Amino acid sequence: MESRTEISSLGEFGLIEHLTKNIEFKNASTLLGVGDDGAVIDHFGRQTVFSTDLLIEGIHFDLSYTPLKHLGYKSIVVNLSDIYAMNAVPTQILLNIGFSNRFSVESLDEFYAGVYAACNEYNVDLVGGDTSSSQKGFIVSVTAIGEVAPDSFVKRNTAKPNDLICVSGELGSAFLGLTLLEREKRIFEETGAQPDLEGQAHIVGRLLKPEARKDIIEYFSESGIIPTSMIDVSDGLSSDILHICKQSKTGCVLYEDKFPFNDEAKEFAYKLQLDPTACALSGGEDYELLFTVAQNDFEKIKSNPAISIIGYMTDEAEGKHLITRGGNKHELIAQGWNHAIK
Repeated sequence: MESRTEISSLGEFGLIEHLTKNIEFKNASTLLGVGDDGAVIDHFGRQTVFSTDLLIEGIHFDLSYTPLKHLGYKSIVVNLSDIYAMNAVPTQILLNIGFSNRFSVESLDEFYAGVYAACNEYNVDLVGGDTSSSQKGFIVSVTAIGEVAPDSFVKRNTAKPNDLICVSGELGSAFLGLTLLEREKRIFEETGAQPDLEGQAHIVGRLLKPEARKDIIEYFSESGIIPTSMIDVSDGLSSDILHICKQSKTGCVLYEDKFPFNDEAKEFAYKLQLDPTACALSGGEDYELLFTVAQNDFEKIKSNPAISIIGYMTDEAEGKHLITRGGNKHELIAQGWNHAIK
C-alpha cells in the first residue's frame, strides 16, 4: 500500500518548498523565481505576452478518468497553446492550485510531475504561484508568459478577405476521446464493469494529454511567415473561426472535404454513429492552431504536411458558410464546446 502524507503535516510554505525544490531555470530571461514575493523577468527588449486559464474539477476535468500527472501536463499545455496562438514563445508560468483534504502530498507530487514534464517539453520555467485549501475538489489556475519580437504578435482582428484559412494537425479527436471516456464512466457507474477503451489510445491521448503546436510557430519563424490572424482551437472549429470573423469583420468559406482527420478517429466516429465533421466543428480541446495567411504565402504553407488549407476569408456581407462534400452550402453556426462535463 502506498504511503500517504497529509498536506497539513507540511504547512503551506513547507508544501510549496516540497513541490518546487527541484526547479532549474531554462531561460536567460528568468532572473528570480519561486521563493520571493515576486518573480523577476527580463525579456531584453522583446515584447511580453500573458495568458491565463482556470480549470475546475467537475467543469473542465473529471478525475475519475483523468490521472493527476496527465492533468498537470495538460494544465500547462493549454496555456502555452494560447501563447503560441499569439505567434509568441512561452518562457515562464505561474501555477495556483486549490485542493480539498482528500488529496495527499503524494497525489500533488503526481500532479507536479506532469507540470514539470510539460515545462521540460516546452522549455518553460515555473517561477511562482500559490496553494490554498478548497472545500471540495481540485482547482488549477495557470498564467503563462511569453515573448515575441517587437510587433510580430498575431491578433484575431487582422484577417482580410481572400486570406487563406489554415489549421494545423487534426480535428475532432479530443471530442471523440471525451465521448468514449464518458460512455465508459456511465457503464462503470451503472454496472461496475471495467472500462473498455477499445484500443483507442490515440483519441484518449488527444483529450488527456494534448500537445501545443510549438512546431508550427517554429515553422513560421523559419519560413518568414506571419499569419494575418490566429487562434487556438479550444472551442471547436466553427466557434473559433467565427471569433476571427467577428473580430476581423469578415465572412468565410470552409470546405468540408479539406478538414484534417485522423483515419482511426474517423472510423471510430462512424462506429459511434457520429459525424466526424460535426466533431470537428462543434467538439473542442484539439489545441491546434487555426490561422489565416495572405495568398502569397500559399507555396510556403502548402509544403508543410502538418498544415491544411481549409477555406478562405470573404467580405463580411457574404456571410459565413460551409461547403459540404456534396457541394451544398450551409450557414456556419457556432455550436462550440462549452467546457462543461455532461
